[in-house]
Amino acid sequence: MVMSLAYQLLADAEGTERKQRPRQNIFVRLLCVMALGYVTFTGLRTLSSSKLWSGIRKPCHGIQRNFTKGANLPSHYTLPSGDRIPSVALGVWQASKGEVGNAVKTALKAGYRHIDGAWIYRNEEEVGQAIKDSGVPRDQIFITSKLWNNFHSPEDVEAALDDSLSKLDTEYLDLYLIHWPIAFKKNPGSDGKTVIDENLTANPYPTWQKLEELVGKGKIKNIGISNFNIRRIQNLTSNPLKVKPAVNQVELSFWNPQSELLKWSKENGLLLEAYSPLGSTQQVKESLNVPEVKQIAKQLGITPAQVLISWHVQRGTVVLPKSVTPSRVEENFQVFALPSESFKQLENAAVSHPPFRVVNPSKAWGLDYDIFDD
Repeated sequence: MVMSLAYQLLADAEGTERKQRPRQNIFVRLLCVMALGYVTFTGLRTLSSSKLWSGIRKPCHGIQRNFTKGANLPSHYTLPSGDRIPSVALGVWQASKGEVGNAVKTALKAGYRHIDGAWIYRNEEEVGQAIKDSGVPRDQIFITSKLWNNFHSPEDVEAALDDSLSKLDTEYLDLYLIHWPIAFKKNPGSDGKTVIDENLTANPYPTWQKLEELVGKGKIKNIGISNFNIRRIQNLTSNPLKVKPAVNQVELSFWNPQSELLKWSKENGLLLEAYSPLGSTQQVKESLNVPEVKQIAKQLGITPAQVLISWHVQRGTVVLPKSVTPSRVEENFQVFALPSESFKQLENAAVSHPPFRVVNPSKAWGLDYDIFDD
C-alpha cells in the first residue's frame, strides 16, 4: 500500500508534466522523486518494526538441527522386571524446600515422567505433594527413592521405606536403591561420630534379601544400588539373588566418565544412572565451557547442557540432571542424537584428562579407605 501510494503520486505528476512548461516539468518531477523517496523510507521503517518483518529477518538458529527430540536415542530402558524406565529424569538432590515442588511440577508439565529422589534429601514430602498437584496419574510417573545408610539392618529396612512412601504419598516405588555401599550403625559413637557397621558393609546380602521381600509385598517394583564399584557389585551378585539389581546410580560426568565401569556394566546387563551429569554445582560453568562441548553445541544449534545430557543418553545411561530453574528444567529434557563424529569427539575429550570425582564422603565418614577403591 505504501509503494502504490508513492507510485500514484508519481503518475499524477507525470500527467501534470504534460500540461506544464519545461521548467515547471523539471520542478514537479523533482518534488515527486523526493516524495517517493520519503514515502518509501517511512514505509520500510514501519515495516521493519512490525512482527511480520521481524519474523522474516531473524535467522533460524536451529537450521542445523535436522534431528528431532529423542531421535535415535532411547526414551526408555527396559529393566530386568520388564518395567520401562525413562532415560531422562529430574534429579532433586540439593533441591531445597520451597523450590523443589515447583521444579517437579515444571518437569512433569514439560513431559518428564521420572523423578529421582532419596530419603536423605529431606524433600520427599514436597516432592510427593507436587506430584499430586500436577494432575499426572501416578501410574504414568516413575518414582525413585533410596535407602539411607542408617537403615541397612534388615529389621529397619521396611520402616525406612514406609517413611518414604508416606512422605511421597504413594503406595509403591518404581525403584528403590541402596544409597551407599556403606552401612551405619543406628547409634553414633560416644563422640557423636558415625559408626560403621562393618558386617553389613562387607556383606550387603541381608539388606538385599529384605528388599527382595518388599518387592514381593508390592511396595517396590524394582531394586538397585548406588555408588557401587565393580568389586562391590560382584560381591553382592555372587549371592543367590531372587531379584537382580535393576540399576547402579553413580557419578558420571565429562570430568568423571567412568568408561571402565560403563563397559563392564553393559557387558553384565546392568544399567547405569548418571547423577551430577553436568558436574557438581561448582563444575557446571566449567562443563558448559569445555571447547568441544561449545563447538558441538554451535554446530548443532543446541545448548551446551543439551550436548552433555544427550551424550549421557547416547552412552546408554539414564541421566539425572538437577535444576530448580524452570527454563533449565525444560531445556534439560530436550535430548538429541549427536552425529557419530561429535559423539566420538566428546567421548575422546572426556577420557583425555585424569578423572576427577566430586562426591566422595569417605573422609567425612571417618573411613580409613576410599569407598570407590577396588
